[in-house]
Amino acid sequence: MAGILHSGVMNASEKWTGIWTNEYGSRLHITDDTGGRIEGTFTTALGDSAFAGSTFPIIGLSKGKGLHFAFATTDEPSTIASFTGLLRGDALHMAWHVVSDRAVKPPNPQAEPTEIELPWAHAVLANTDTFRRQS
Repeated sequence: MAGILHSGVMNASEKWTGIWTNEYGSRLHITDDTGGRIEGTFTTALGDSAFAGSTFPIIGLSKGKGLHFAFATTDEPSTIASFTGLLRGDALHMAWHVVSDRAVKPPNPQAEPTEIELPWAHAVLANTDTFRRQS
């Protein structure tokens, strides 16, 4: 893996920059990691995601083997995703959560879909993904 040692130990000359993909095919493209600040884009491969169909700018930070980045939708309903994780060998293990203000309620038969405000207990999704460097 170019740029990051397989032991997971990073030094000042190694970079986070490049393309990383997770087990579902979602793509994290880190274009700048100067001074521990992360910039780039994220594109989900999941069609049922609030982020489907678009590429989003990310901002974040890194410290040693730790990485964090976040991004948000640009339209309504507002949805924000945050990923935080550690590099272990060639695998970047990330815990994530997504917070969304609203959702489309599935329609009853012969009824139009309805947008609803989500109660707090249903506004947060959380899970984990593993990313691997592609370039």
